[in-house]
Amino acid sequence: MTRLNRALFAVLSATAMLVASTSVLAQDHGKTSIVSIYRIAPGKHLAFLKWMAAREATDREAGIAATQWYRHLDGDSWDYVAIAPNPDDAMSSKGDAAAKKHGMSTGMKAGLELRELMAVHTDTIAAGPSTAAELVQEAGQP
Repeated sequence: MTRLNRALFAVLSATAMLVASTSVLAQDHGKTSIVSIYRIAPGKHLAFLKWMAAREATDREAGIAATQWYRHLDGDSWDYVAIAPNPDDAMSSKGDAAAKKHGMSTGMKAGLELRELMAVHTDTIAAGPSTAAELVQEAGQP
């Protein structure tokens, strides 16, 4: 199993555990999430976490649901996995407005700031959460 496959398996396993423990999330099947895997630049871990925490605070102010964070303990080479809501354009605009209100950058400038803190990252849009049985049922639908 390649490192990427192990990382994706870890993300999917963590998501499955989250579904099993959070019935409220299991009821919302129509939403998509952004699953991000981060490998942080050497010596930048605390700066990365502070940057993300500041963004989470402005997202919360804008009404965007919290990101679920997982930190690496053993195994593959990733440092953090984040499962975040995939906001529509209106919610993204509210998040940007809240960030600007607090003097934070947005858009390309924010993306460049974040990339200074990371060695590698991936983002994947995922549907769920759901159970395996629900996916089987969905697969049988026309």
